[in-house]
Amino acid sequence: MNNFLWTEKYRPRNISDTILPDNLKSTFEDFIKNGIPNLLLSGGPGVGKTTAAKAMLDQIGSDYLIINGSMNGGIDTLRNDIKSYASTVSLNGGRKFVILDEADYLNPQSTQPALRNFMEEYSKNCGFILTANYKNRIIEPLHSRCSVIEFLISKQDKPVLANSFLKRVQDILKEENVDYDKKAVVELIIKHFPDWRRIINELQRYSSSGKIDVGILTQMSDGSFNTLVQALKKKEFNQMRKWVAENLDNDPTTIYRKLYDTCNTNMKEVSIPILVTTIADYQYKNAFVADHEINLVACLTTLMIECEFK
Repeated sequence: MNNFLWTEKYRPRNISDTILPDNLKSTFEDFIKNGIPNLLLSGGPGVGKTTAAKAMLDQIGSDYLIINGSMNGGIDTLRNDIKSYASTVSLNGGRKFVILDEADYLNPQSTQPALRNFMEEYSKNCGFILTANYKNRIIEPLHSRCSVIEFLISKQDKPVLANSFLKRVQDILKEENVDYDKKAVVELIIKHFPDWRRIINELQRYSSSGKIDVGILTQMSDGSFNTLVQALKKKEFNQMRKWVAENLDNDPTTIYRKLYDTCNTNMKEVSIPILVTTIADYQYKNAFVADHEINLVACLTTLMIECEFK
């Protein structure tokens, strides 16, 4: 399946090919030369945390296991998978690694403390690289056992990185034989910067027609949005699903924001806190889920059931 995903097909295999600020590249190159410690890579979704982790380990030829904390973050999964992997010797004789993606999804009362114990128990044979969107959701004992690297992009780095990514994207589109309007691609990069994964996924989705043009920049009209609000108010699930299917070109984040901005107009006061917490929860999940349509429908279904509209 991954062979068909551009994010995997064109994922950089070494640090020099990653699109990151020079100071981060330099830090990772030093780790490659001098030894990779336990790491906590912190930054927003799609900025290259997992790519950097894989690239470092690929460069040194290390074996590694990837566990997704949001999907397989139960304590039993970690105990079984990590124990069976970390307790055995690497085939190439080197140090093994576990990449724990989205570690901030792990339960801070049970799973994260267990992970701390695993890191100590298998430290001679296995290193750990954690990625997190929100480092403050990682318990301090894990912080103290890792070198914390923040994926921060300075104002000066933004245009340089965006231009580099534009060139990378143009190479991908050329390789995939997709015609494109450069203006549309630039606008998409500006819209989602610096979420490289999101940009590539969006381009792959739009490329199914064989051409990427300014049509992908469609804006959601007030009239269209009101149709959604009425479907939610009347609890017409099929109408809501139809609306979502017809508006897939709109960024889900834009829809969440529109719901938030109009909550005082469309919703009874008692339901506004429910709307805010529900949107916050599903917007956070939107950064990780494989299917944004299903995530959006789930969010709207929750609002339909739990909120009272005017």
